[in-house]
Amino acid sequence: QVQAVESGGGLVQAGGSLRLSCVVSGRTFGTYAWFRQAPGEEREFVAGVRWSMGRTYYKDSVKGRFSISRDRGTGAIYLQMNGLKPDDTGVYYCAAGNAIESTAMSTRGYTTWGQGTQVTVSS
Repeated sequence: QVQAVESGGGLVQAGGSLRLSCVVSGRTFGTYAWFRQAPGEEREFVAGVRWSMGRTYYKDSVKGRFSISRDRGTGAIYLQMNGLKPDDTGVYYCAAGNAIESTAMSTRGYTTWGQGTQVTVSS
């Protein structure tokens, strides 16, 4: 059974940092990503990595603040979030799939999703 499990969310003040972790079990995928969803909003792409290509992708508003990485040994996916802002608040989802360049920043590129972890940034 393929599944993704996130951890690491929480409450942090603006300017603070959090690191999210995700373990995907059952198979290996070509692309991994983090999405987020705020109340009343659509799920949006945050960061992704096509690890075999050494290619990373970021939403413009998080560039320079967030960093996605994959541990080759354990296969865990991380999202390091620095300089957090209240607008970063939402439920963060880990996703895995075989997205290509044109779908790497879209939900269409991913077939396996975690249950989500809440990130709340207070002002």
